[in-house]
Amino acid sequence: MKIKSAEFVMSNSDVAKCPKNPIPEYAFIGRSNVGKSSLINMLTQRKSLAKTSGRPGKTQLINHFKINDEWFLVDLPGYGYARVSKSTKKVFQKFITEYFRKRKQLVCGFVLVDIRHEPQKIDLEFMQWLGENQIPFCIIFTKADKLRPSQIEKHIENYKAKLLEDVWEEMPQYFVTSASKAIGRDEVLEFIEQINQDLKNS
Repeated sequence: MKIKSAEFVMSNSDVAKCPKNPIPEYAFIGRSNVGKSSLINMLTQRKSLAKTSGRPGKTQLINHFKINDEWFLVDLPGYGYARVSKSTKKVFQKFITEYFRKRKQLVCGFVLVDIRHEPQKIDLEFMQWLGENQIPFCIIFTKADKLRPSQIEKHIENYKAKLLEDVWEEMPQYFVTSASKAIGRDEVLEFIEQINQDLKNS
C-alpha cells in the first residue's frame, strides 16, 4: 500500500463523537513507552503526524487520522506508565474500553509490545480482555532494531509460550517492527490493504 495522504481529523474522549464515516478503522494501543507515535509516523511516512514526546503518556485522547481517504488510523492513549493521576487513568480506561466495545467501524486493533521485554502482565490482561470481547487484534512488536535476529526469535518464542500457557489456543497474528529502521512497514500496510480489499468485495 502506498500512503498518498494522511490527515488528522479529530481528537476526543467520547466514542459517540468519533467520525461517522462508514470506513474501516484500525486502532493502535500499547503501554505508554512502547513507541506508538514513532511507529505511526513510520507507517504513514509523516515525521510528526502523531506527536512523539520524551515524556510517555502524551496521547490522552482518541485521535483519528484519515489515510488515503479510505480508512482511519486511530491512535489511542497508552496504558500503564503514563504520568497522570489515578482518576485520569480511570477516564482513559473508560473511553478506551468503550471505544473497543462500541465502535462499529473498528476492524482490527494493533496491540504494541516492546520486543525487548518479558511478557508484561498489563499487556497480557489487555489481550485477554480483547479476546473475551471477541475484538480482532494483532500484536505489533516494536523496537526490533535494539535486538539481534536470534534474540528477536527467542523473545517471540517466549511470548508465544506465555500466551499459550495462559488462555490462548494459538498465537495471534503478529508483526515485528522498528520505527527507526522502517522494519515491518510493508507487512503491516499489506495486512491492512488486504482486509480493506476483502471488505470491499464482501
